[in-house]
Amino acid sequence: MTTESMPFAEYVRARRALVDEHLERWLPAPPACPAVIGGAMRYSLLGGGKRFRPILTLAAAEEIAAHEWLRRPSDQGLTLDDAVRFAMPAACAIEMIHTYSLVHDDLPAMDNDSLRRGRPTSHVVHGEGMAILAGDGLLSEAFSLLARVPEGDGPAVLERRMRTIAVIAEAAGPVGMVGGQAIDLEAARPGQGVGPSTFDLESLRRMHSCKTGALIRASAVAGAIMAGALPRAVDAVSDYAVQLGLAFQIVDDILDVEGDTSELGKTAGKDAAAGKPTYPALVGLDRSRELAREAHDAAVAALAQVGIGTGRLHDIASWVVSRTN
Repeated sequence: MTTESMPFAEYVRARRALVDEHLERWLPAPPACPAVIGGAMRYSLLGGGKRFRPILTLAAAEEIAAHEWLRRPSDQGLTLDDAVRFAMPAACAIEMIHTYSLVHDDLPAMDNDSLRRGRPTSHVVHGEGMAILAGDGLLSEAFSLLARVPEGDGPAVLERRMRTIAVIAEAAGPVGMVGGQAIDLEAARPGQGVGPSTFDLESLRRMHSCKTGALIRASAVAGAIMAGALPRAVDAVSDYAVQLGLAFQIVDDILDVEGDTSELGKTAGKDAAAGKPTYPALVGLDRSRELAREAHDAAVAALAQVGIGTGRLHDIASWVVSRTN
């Protein structure tokens, strides 16, 4: 059975396994690095996770490969297997960056959480210092991987790789994820920062478009770029992913209220306990669900603008608004 004909749940399992295989292959291990840092990095990176972002990268690449009119003339012969091979380093790099952000987010100086992906957090197991270094190592290795692979595929692939590095670096940095996390950190300290009482819906959108949405957008855009998408196709995938990121965050906020710790793999209710601004806190659960559905519909509409009527990106959008963990 080809991946195109697989039921979505089976497709996700297959792509998750493929991502895990490549993460295992590309993550440094002794003697290339000290065993203590190698073990700490592997603990967090290979210890489970939905692999949502790397699967989104691969799905975007496959979507472009499946629609010849969305590819640049120099990439008309690109096969689905080619698209996956070109996009895989970006997919794995993004998962490394995402995992680094979780390791640091869980630290006592940040969210101070003891559970992640159903296991004790990195600093609980390895200590704060080693957890910080493990996060640093994952972030650094992500860009090392992006700079090295894929190799030997000519100037066109090199050009796509450089564009992808720029997109991911911006999403991970101070105008993206780091900036959003800084706002979130200040919001949890009302005496020192903006405080949750100053947040309206637009402020919340802006914060999460950086903290969560930027890397989700970069995940999809990186896949499209590496598959040779035309500029208008990249723009459509970007618009789709902006709305997808919004839906993902709204559902995350809902699950923090309604979810169960054993299913989520992280501590439920921690945002409310910390007094953080969330969609349910601002507009209630019912309106939050409506906003998530509106974002889903806008994401699907963005794809329709370039003739993508069905496919894995649609499946992912539907999954995001219906997920329970």
